[in-house]
Amino acid sequence: MHEKGMAVRRAVLGNAYVDNATKNADAFSQPLQDLLNEYCWGAVWGREGLSRRTRSMLNLAMIAVLNRPHELKAHVRGALTNGLTKAEISEILLQVAVYAGMPAGVDAFRVARETFAEIEKNG
Repeated sequence: MHEKGMAVRRAVLGNAYVDNATKNADAFSQPLQDLLNEYCWGAVWGREGLSRRTRSMLNLAMIAVLNRPHELKAHVRGALTNGLTKAEISEILLQVAVYAGMPAGVDAFRVARETFAEIEKNG
């Protein structure tokens, strides 16, 4: 499950992101990395029941509602990798604003715009 999870994680978030997230793992944080790879990316993202595109849509909404900007930034990138357009991401974040509150929507739009700008600048 670890290898499957690592493959999916790299496909969605990119090698640079995963390498950066895992390079400083130590005895304290390695169990979290293992859990992420095996459970999140392998056992759940690796399932056949939903497409990666659909999983990205769900993650954008949930992570925005939870107000986790670092993770939202990563998953905006992943959503683009998984075929979502900026317009679709905007629609998802409008849903967040209406159902989870304007502050969540405002922050999510800000993070998404910053991410788009970084991608346009750096790739």
